[in-house]
Amino acid sequence: MKLSETEIEFVADGRQSETALLVARGVRRYLAGLGYSSVAELPLASGRRADLVALGDNGEILIVEIKSSIADFRVDQKWPDYRFHCDRLFFAIPDHVPAEIMPEDAGLIVADAYGACLLREAPEHRLPAATRKAMTLRYARAAAERLHRLFDPDGLSGV
Repeated sequence: MKLSETEIEFVADGRQSETALLVARGVRRYLAGLGYSSVAELPLASGRRADLVALGDNGEILIVEIKSSIADFRVDQKWPDYRFHCDRLFFAIPDHVPAEIMPEDAGLIVADAYGACLLREAPEHRLPAATRKAMTLRYARAAAERLHRLFDPDGLSGV
């Protein structure tokens, strides 16, 4: 059985604003162009949930925290915890959010539904080997289970 593009849709879980979903789409397109694969809304070992986690062909792990508005940024102070789960941490914002309010010690991407532009590279802080392995396995299992659900929606519970 071959699925058409219209049958494969990303279904929002209600936590993301429409703006955040469009920014995520543009960032994922941008990252794919750089050779990264990505998953959205990945649960982390800390109990947090990363907006986007990207895996490079060299094993590098990026986390992209999406902020759809000034208010979204101001009320969310959990983002420093994401550093323990990635090699580089980025913020992604739409063009109406002022770049100057974003922390200087994280990368910065501006995006819309069609693509993205890197404004500032993220500093590297390499993960310990055990954390890298755990994150890579978490990423792989989530991606595989989500793909499985496309073909058998009632067959799995979990991620």
